[in-house]
Amino acid sequence: MGDVVAGSSADGPVVEQLLARSHALGADPRFTNYAGGNTSAKGTAPDPVTGEDVELLWVKGSGGDLGTLTEAGLAVLRLDRVRALRGVYAGPDGGVEREDEMVAAFDYCLHGKGGAAPSIDTAMHALVDAAHVDHLHPDAGIAIACAADGEELTRRVYGDAVVWVPWRRPGFQLGLDIAAIQRENPAARGCVLGGHGITAWGATSAEAEANSRWIIETAEAFLTDHSEAEPFGPVLPGYEALPPEQRRARAAALAPVLRGIASHDRPQVGHFTDATVVLDFLSRAEHPRLAALGTSCPDHFLRTKVKPLLLDLPPTATVEECTARLAELHEAYRADYQAYYDRHATPDSPAIRGADPLVVLVPGVGMFTYGKDGQTARVAGEFYVNAVNVMRGAEGVSTYAPIDEAEKFRIEYWALEEAKLARMPAPKPLATRIALVTGAASGIGKAIATRLAAEGACVVVADLDLAKAQAAAAEIAGPRGADIAVGVAADVADAAAVAAAVDEALLAFGGLDLVVNNAGLSISKPLLETTEKDWDLQHDVMAKGSFLVSQAAARVLIAQGLGGDVVYISSKNSVFAGPNNIAYSAVKADQAHQVRLLAAELGGHGIRVNGINPDGVVRGSGIFAGGWGAQRAKVYGVPEEELGAYYAQRTLLKREVLPEHVANAVVVLTAGELSHTTGLHIPVDAGVAAAFLR
Repeated sequence: MGDVVAGSSADGPVVEQLLARSHALGADPRFTNYAGGNTSAKGTAPDPVTGEDVELLWVKGSGGDLGTLTEAGLAVLRLDRVRALRGVYAGPDGGVEREDEMVAAFDYCLHGKGGAAPSIDTAMHALVDAAHVDHLHPDAGIAIACAADGEELTRRVYGDAVVWVPWRRPGFQLGLDIAAIQRENPAARGCVLGGHGITAWGATSAEAEANSRWIIETAEAFLTDHSEAEPFGPVLPGYEALPPEQRRARAAALAPVLRGIASHDRPQVGHFTDATVVLDFLSRAEHPRLAALGTSCPDHFLRTKVKPLLLDLPPTATVEECTARLAELHEAYRADYQAYYDRHATPDSPAIRGADPLVVLVPGVGMFTYGKDGQTARVAGEFYVNAVNVMRGAEGVSTYAPIDEAEKFRIEYWALEEAKLARMPAPKPLATRIALVTGAASGIGKAIATRLAAEGACVVVADLDLAKAQAAAAEIAGPRGADIAVGVAADVADAAAVAAAVDEALLAFGGLDLVVNNAGLSISKPLLETTEKDWDLQHDVMAKGSFLVSQAAARVLIAQGLGGDVVYISSKNSVFAGPNNIAYSAVKADQAHQVRLLAAELGGHGIRVNGINPDGVVRGSGIFAGGWGAQRAKVYGVPEEELGAYYAQRTLLKREVLPEHVANAVVVLTAGELSHTTGLHIPVDAGVAAAFLR
């Protein structure tokens, strides 16, 4: 075996070097895609029973990401036991089920508790005779691997330093193949895996990383120096990209239709990109042929399906023409995918996972991708961009020739992939749902947005103040960023601003499912002191604003055909008559009746409309901090700092109502348990008898 790096424990230099190398390689998108590839190191550590040193393999476990890999993401196996599996392996004629058996056997090779679950590529890392091994999915390397004459190209590019390995599904046999090639080519730094990626090795971590970088950078230089000028063909007249504002407007107009298409079998979150690489690809004459060939690298098509849905109309087509054509193409796509499944499925194959596209390409506009959450949808888009780069590289020096669909099916519906899906945690109650909350930069709105995100929703934080909306979204999302929450500006009293905010939601997450009308202000004055301006401002923001937001949202919800929820944050004041509050209480009564009216009108589309009636929420409230608290405290003759306690004492439960309590009610209404409830108002007031609903 190659040089073994000694280490006294899993905390020693072996793991430190491996993680440092993994992070360096995983941080560069040229070297591998998100969650793609794996790295390993061999070393020694004491056996926990005998205390004697044993040879171990530390390798990235199933499902991890190199750029963010931690020690907990490593599988740790005894090398002697993994090597011993060569004696029980039935060989390539044993079929897929034999590869499954070998992966199951890795559990009996674990050192101690073993760390993360070993991946299908574990054998490659264990059997190659080198202390450090990298397996990566670089676009340039896959371009050579997916070229029709990939073996000849490998010789041209690398000479004897890198060896071609014909396509073989990942597994134990592939590990044996690479190990044999390494023995037969002792001067080789690594290999190109047909239809798949690259593998490199080294006696030290630094050498393995250097070899990985050299293989990738050499491929990049070759493709740059030898590629045709227009690998995707000339520009297709009429298919050039629309100007930025026009294409984003077109994307927002098509987003609800596309979300409905992608969610026919199960709800999906969307992601839109109009990156130059996508727009250029879709403007070229060869894009229909190449899109139909689908992606090749298993990491790609497992997240994008074997091929995208391509709208075969130029960007000059109207939205109505595109919508009608997309319906036809969706029907054909579903039939084609079902036929693909039927051609290759065996009695032991997992059930079909849905026949809807995960990638939709719209010439002149961009690409929509879909997944179970914001990150999955975004990553699917990144993977298809990887696929476009692979096609460009392969077509530039040869012909793009992905693995055939039978092999794709055997990986897509491999029992090991099914097992990986089964290990995923159960989805949260609001997973796949996209929420827009108005007035969400503070107080009740922020609490609602925070809770919705915690329950799995993607959240659009809308507020009059864009900077505050973006800050709140960043706080809610944390390190997950725009995959979870985005902030947008929204003056709810302005129809154009509301439409723009809804469009931003569509461009961020592909659709809309849940709208919370929370934006508001309050003017507390007696009748004779309430001015016409006061009255108009109060009603513009809350009555008119709720109407405009609900109207814009309903257009999207109806176009999607997926139902949805509209929630109004009304008030106990909608039914309770208090002094010096004419404008605010009147507008709350208006909102309360909007709930009933819209529930009656939108129910036929599966859209539920409900309301929440809180008592005065003082703590954390932007309204109260803006002067309303001082006004109400004056009315009731108490110090402003004691207003929350005053409100609590007038309730039956003697409890103060907080923003989180209102957020709880929103989740109860929208998370599925009250699926047959619409037109309801839920009091969240700790018991105000005068506001009981009758």
